Amino acid sequence: MNATLPLFIDGEHVVSAATEFHQTHDPCTGEARQRVPLSTAAELEAAVAGAARAFQDWRETSVPQRARLMLKYQQLLKEHADELARLISEESGKTLADAHGDLWRGIEVVEQATGIARLLQGDYSENVAQGVDTYSLRQPLGVCLGITPFNFPAMIPLWMFPLAIACGNTFILKPSEQVARTALRLAELLIAAGAPTGVLQVVHGQAAQVEALIDHAQVRAVSFVGSVAGAQAVYRRATQALKRAQCLAGAKNHMVILPDADRETTLRALAGAACGAAGQRCMAISAAVFVGAARHWQEELVDHLRQLRPGPPTQADAAFGPLISAQAQARVQSLIAQGSQEGAVCRLDGRTLTAPAGHAGGYWLGPTLFTGVTPAMAIYREEIFGPVLCALEVDDLDAAIALINANPYGNGTALFTASGASARRFIHQVEVGQIGINLAIPVPLPFFSFTGWRRSFYGDLHAYGEQAIQFYTETKTVTTRWQGQAPRQSSTILT
Repeated sequence: MNATLPLFIDGEHVVSAATEFHQTHDPCTGEARQRVPLSTAAELEAAVAGAARAFQDWRETSVPQRARLMLKYQQLLKEHADELARLISEESGKTLADAHGDLWRGIEVVEQATGIARLLQGDYSENVAQGVDTYSLRQPLGVCLGITPFNFPAMIPLWMFPLAIACGNTFILKPSEQVARTALRLAELLIAAGAPTGVLQVVHGQAAQVEALIDHAQVRAVSFVGSVAGAQAVYRRATQALKRAQCLAGAKNHMVILPDADRETTLRALAGAACGAAGQRCMAISAAVFVGAARHWQEELVDHLRQLRPGPPTQADAAFGPLISAQAQARVQSLIAQGSQEGAVCRLDGRTLTAPAGHAGGYWLGPTLFTGVTPAMAIYREEIFGPVLCALEVDDLDAAIALINANPYGNGTALFTASGASARRFIHQVEVGQIGINLAIPVPLPFFSFTGWRRSFYGDLHAYGEQAIQFYTETKTVTTRWQGQAPRQSSTILT
């Protein structure tokens, strides 16, 4: 199978006139799958123009109608959950269980969007001066742009466009070219739910297409999830054009283990958080910090990791799937080799894994564990994005906190302990956006925001939750006085 994917413009599949393509491959076998066209300038212009036209009517659509669209959309996503999970697995190599989790976390954001009427409410104050009232309201921006990565084909697009559209905007989605089929299916289902033509457009491309969309005068806001380099480039370009931007970037997430934690629960959680989704998630634990006597648990950690076996989506007991591409596999393998060269002890080497039967051409890598890691090593400094765990040792909790705060990333972190006092100190002092206490991957539900810090996020307003509503709207403040309401005394002068 090597079909060419269409674009999705004004509610229809459009055969691209592109002369350049990205070739995708099955991560499990290495076989060629689809060609993804790199959209032409005319096609990008058509997508933006269609979204701009649709905005004129969509912004006037009542808020309850927008909420009902999201109610119908979440219903269709649930009805098609098995189909979508299979599609996510085929494109990304995820296990079916992981693919279902990807989709359902996105559905939770759509469910949040069904409450848009409450989320868009403003404020009202009567008699701020005699006979004078003031109120605020939220209005949509216009055409918004989303640029999404390969590792969550459904969840991350669903972080973005449902809330943006519920707020009254229209949206252009540029998914990762490696998982574009899922994005197209999400768009088809939104139209099936009753979305007007042009409210959601899907185009394909790489850096040149992204830059053209960001530069377009009618694009008002940009949402991005991806690498640090990509986030920095998108944020600089968007803000230089005086546009709103929220750019979620890389991570180096630490899990701190105190000796009073429950050993079995902690090690099981650590192994899963390091290797789940083949380590290809921004909330994966890639650095385990063993405090004091907990350092003696590392031998048992080897056993826990060794029990995790990757496999294709059809393998019911597979712990995780392959890496996304040959390039990703080569990069992770190179970092593993560099870790050994720099003096870390490779206790478990995933490069020795034998590929599952019938999948020898896939991009497989087994669990990998390094001990004796120091902050100077490349395997600690860089986001590996693979099933590779670095173990470090410190004497006390203060040293663990200092280690985390010295790292340039601040996406997520976790502490495993039985001590409430230790947990409170950790929460108060650690400089990271999302913290788990006895939870390895503390991704919040959508009524809170996804809140990375430092080099893990560029912007002011984070993903989903109330901050996303602020991001996708402008606030107006109105002050009124009506004739016939003369004050009893001279009015206060408002400044």
